[in-house]
Parts: sequence; C-alpha cells; structure tokens
Amino acid sequence: MNWTRLVAIVIGAGVVSSLTDWFFAGDWLHRRFTYPEIWRQGAEGRAIAVSSPLPFLSCGVFAYLAARLGLHSVASTLELAVAVWLIGPLPLILTNAAFMKLHRVFVASFATGWLVKLAIIAVAVGWLLY
Repeated sequence: MNWTRLVAIVIGAGVVSSLTDWFFAGDWLHRRFTYPEIWRQGAEGRAIAVSSPLPFLSCGVFAYLAARLGLHSVASTLELAVAVWLIGPLPLILTNAAFMKLHRVFVASFATGWLVKLAIIAVAVGWLLY
C-alpha cells in the first residue's frame, strides 16, 4: 500500500465528501424540512468543529479496509461502499427516523448523502490507491 496515496485520498476525498453533508443536509433542507424542537439552539460552532474531522476518519478507515481486503478496482470498492452503507448509516438513519421526529425528506436526503459520500470515497480509492 502506498502511504502517500493513502494520505492524498484521505485529504482529497475527505474534503469532497464533507461537502456532501452541506449539499444533502444543508441550510436549505434544514430550514424547510426539519422540526425546530429537534435541533440545539444557539451557536453551532462547537458542533461543526467536533464533526468536521469525521469525513476524514471515514475516508481513512474505508481506504485502509479496501487495501487490507485487496480491492483494486472501482467496481469492487463501490460494492464495499454499498455494503458499508447497508450495514451502518442506512439502518441507523432509519432507526433514528422511527423514534425521533425527523421529516421524511430530511431522512431520504441524509441517507442519500451517506451513500454518495461512500461512493466518492470508493471511487477515489479504486482509482488512486494502487
């Protein structure tokens, strides 16, 4: 495994995939399809600071897992991305939606955003890791 490429993938895909959060759950959706009593009031700076490194963590762990599994193509890394999405984010989002007051548009957008985020990481790993 080329560690320089791994670091480049983590940084590049981390930046691009973090934009999916803004695109799929950004201010436009946040203002129109959420319930105000669900969200914390006040400044969001701390929440943004705490959550900003997480896309980079996702990219790093996904790239490392793909390398350890010996996945060398975009198709195989995309299959892994879909499997990870079905194992983790999708059930978690749907379970949260079942028990919390979340608008269905926001739930669908959030789930789609996670799939797109994982697909971006998978394509970057499939193209650039080897």
